[in-house]
Amino acid sequence: MQQLFEANSEKIQLRYRDLGPVHVDSLREAVFAQDEVAWQECEHRQRAYDVHHDTDSIVLLFCSETWPDVTISRMQGWERLANAAQPLMDDILRRHYPPGGLILRAMAARLKAGGSIAPHVDSLPSFKAGHRIHAPLLTHSGVRFTIDGQPCKMEVGRAYEINNQLAHSVLNTGPQDRIHFIFDYLPPERV
Repeated sequence: MQQLFEANSEKIQLRYRDLGPVHVDSLREAVFAQDEVAWQECEHRQRAYDVHHDTDSIVLLFCSETWPDVTISRMQGWERLANAAQPLMDDILRRHYPPGGLILRAMAARLKAGGSIAPHVDSLPSFKAGHRIHAPLLTHSGVRFTIDGQPCKMEVGRAYEINNQLAHSVLNTGPQDRIHFIFDYLPPERV
């Protein structure tokens, strides 16, 4: 089910793709060492998208929505987390995607304990063209991630590409936050 994808690095056609094991320990340590104020530095997602009202982010890279001429900016989190995040992104991209593309966005995203992200589709043009990749850093059995109404179990130490053109949502019923490292990759044929 998860292995059916279009050729030539096009968007995945099913709900998600398991990209296999990844080394997240260095990034986990760096993210967990951040002060609480770091999670509040960039609140654009929470202000612009109501579905993210229960989330906080440490943003490393962010792109403008002046599609197709986007500007990619290094944000506050870049200086503190890039040394740990870049090797993880490079490893995933080297193993699964063609070289020469652009990383449009990169962030550590925290869904608060008891919080939710309502079902939504990432509808901006950059989301439609890019690949959305998740690497869980902290999760637990109380997290329910669904794509197209179906459960999508994600584990720490693995990476996943999700089909963000299908409705997806998250419910955190546990007493602990959920933290994922998320980045968007635009393949070279779309640059």
